[in-house]
Amino acid sequence: MNNQKRQPFMNPYVAGMMLGGVLLLSFITLGAGLGASGGISRFAAAGQCLLFKNHVMQSEYFGKWGSQPLNYYLVYMFLGTLFGGFISAFLSNRISFGVERGGKASLRLRVTLALVGGIIAGFASRLAQGCTSGQALNGSALLLTGSMVFMICIFASGYAFAYFFRRQWND
Repeated sequence: MNNQKRQPFMNPYVAGMMLGGVLLLSFITLGAGLGASGGISRFAAAGQCLLFKNHVMQSEYFGKWGSQPLNYYLVYMFLGTLFGGFISAFLSNRISFGVERGGKASLRLRVTLALVGGIIAGFASRLAQGCTSGQALNGSALLLTGSMVFMICIFASGYAFAYFFRRQWND
């Protein structure tokens, strides 16, 4: 990393208002909200189509997306988020590569826990037909009771499970 000064983070209230504006525009222009898991699932379908097209087309889950699963607005949103985040980090001099972990957690343990957690969260988001960001943003914006209960449960379970993993971060 070069010696240039890092730019300060954006004010979270301003960022939240901007995110709300983007969500509103998504509902107005597309008639649908935002989320991440739909785009990622479509990349998985496209990758499988390269190797097993007939099987994917006959799949009850992936087949409904047709032979061009990447032609969907959440794919472009996912790519925009990925590249936009990279560009923002680059412009504010915040790019650094590494694995964040506590002194007691080995690199292997941290990567293993991250992968297992990611696989569980990814599977659960497809099982629930939406990810936590989709539930939090879309469901809360629509004042859906299930989404509000879901978010309370997510924060409560995160707080409860933190006890078991905290020792990996305390030095």
